[in-house]
Amino acid sequence: MLRSLYIQNYALIESLEIDFESGFSVITGETGAGKSIILGAIGLLLGQRADVKSIRQGAKKCIIEARFQIANYGMNVFFEDNHLEYDEECILRREIQSSGKSRAFINDTPVTLAQLKELGEQLIDVHSQHQNLLLNKEGFQLNVLDLLAHNNHALNDYKLLYSTWKSVEKELQELLDEAAKNKADEDYIRFQLEQLEEAGLTEGEQESLEQESETLEHAEEIKAGLYRVEQAFTSDEGGLLNGLKERINELTSLQKIYPDATELTNRIYASWIELKDVVDEISSQGEHIEYNPARLETVNYRLDQIYTLQQKHRVDTIEELIGLMNNYAERLNIITSFDDRLADLEARKSEAFQKVEKQAAVLTKSRNEAARAMEKEMAARLVVLGMPNVRFQIELGMRNEPGTNGIDTVSFLFSANKNGALQNISSVASGGEIARVMLSVKALIAGAVKLPTIVFDEIDTGVSGEMADRMADIMQEMGDRERQVISITHLPQIAARGKNHYKVYKQDSENETNSHIRRLTTEERIEELAHMLSGAVLTEAALANAKTLLNK
Repeated sequence: MLRSLYIQNYALIESLEIDFESGFSVITGETGAGKSIILGAIGLLLGQRADVKSIRQGAKKCIIEARFQIANYGMNVFFEDNHLEYDEECILRREIQSSGKSRAFINDTPVTLAQLKELGEQLIDVHSQHQNLLLNKEGFQLNVLDLLAHNNHALNDYKLLYSTWKSVEKELQELLDEAAKNKADEDYIRFQLEQLEEAGLTEGEQESLEQESETLEHAEEIKAGLYRVEQAFTSDEGGLLNGLKERINELTSLQKIYPDATELTNRIYASWIELKDVVDEISSQGEHIEYNPARLETVNYRLDQIYTLQQKHRVDTIEELIGLMNNYAERLNIITSFDDRLADLEARKSEAFQKVEKQAAVLTKSRNEAARAMEKEMAARLVVLGMPNVRFQIELGMRNEPGTNGIDTVSFLFSANKNGALQNISSVASGGEIARVMLSVKALIAGAVKLPTIVFDEIDTGVSGEMADRMADIMQEMGDRERQVISITHLPQIAARGKNHYKVYKQDSENETNSHIRRLTTEERIEELAHMLSGAVLTEAALANAKTLLNK
């Protein structure tokens, strides 16, 4: 529960620190004193959007810090899941700089705003006046039922199954869209594939054909060149091979008288053998090169086929054409296998939907049970709150198909009069009746959920007299050793019932106005209650009445 709240440089608050106790506490103060400022600061700890305009004029940043005692609320899991150090005392802090930058901390460890919000909402619930409008919101009504039915695990299981079903449904729709598109393209894909397959393309073919075409076009020039080279080596007159052979013979004849000539002879002879082999290859190639117009025409025709396909498909190599052919073949295979894939997804979707329906039925059953119990409890509470002829009914319906929270629709129906027709609560309930209904709902939720701190911001609007007394009974009952209830109120009947009484007030200095809050002593409470009863001027009657209220 909330142990202390520290606010610095926020709106009209320069610096404020206040301790809180368990049980039922009240906060009072004149309109504009700063009660809404304190609530706004708490809202920042619950992840609400920060506005740099809320930073006190002239300050560089504002700080909101709250200390909570969480030993009895089983929150270890949150800390483990978020890799945070757990302590029985938990500190939430939010800092907003004048630059607009915002930082959040849990136990002095930086966290995301989402993490701060998640933990904050488990620690404190702030009920402001505008939340009364939630009574007619189906999402709120369904959430109330789930809280009372303790549906947390069942709802999480449902959401996982629902997510799986929607994922398969999306995959199926995408496949159907793809199938429709590809079916329309099937003839085109098949034609392109057949044309590429008929071309009989092979890797490296283009380079080989281009070289062959070049050789055939210059056959006579190549043949003549090779012949001239051959003659330079083999001609009878001045041929290099014959001359080299004669030099070898000369060295051979010197070997007897000059032994070193042997090595020289061998080396030159080896060169002669290599040159002779090269010349034989030149001769052989020269013999095989012939100008062949028919072959040249065939080669160039094949190259034209390849170039045409490359130009058509806007690629530069035969390997890219082969890649395209394989891609077309794969796409065609996908098209022909769509029926099998569609059948598989349809089966998976049907199976997933059946699981969703089954889990939705579990939720429906538990919600029906919770609805019947809530109807009885709400009627009993509202009778006590001055509605002897009240009828409160929860109508559960069914959606056309499951939604994110199940297949149920819910509507809170209400009538405060004997002969009044049951209608949606917001259509028939007055402001005071709405306040009493919402307080009863919050009391039921508090009994079902271990929420450490509940703050009511003028939930008593439109209520007075005996009904205010009875609402105070409920809030007092809700506050116990393990739960705080804090009520911001303008009603003396409720203010008198608080175990602790805090007053918010403004003080003017020479240059500025500051909001403050402090816990009142017994004497100060009597004066505050008397002011609430009689206005600015204290009368003996008001003081006596205030003492009576406080003693009561």
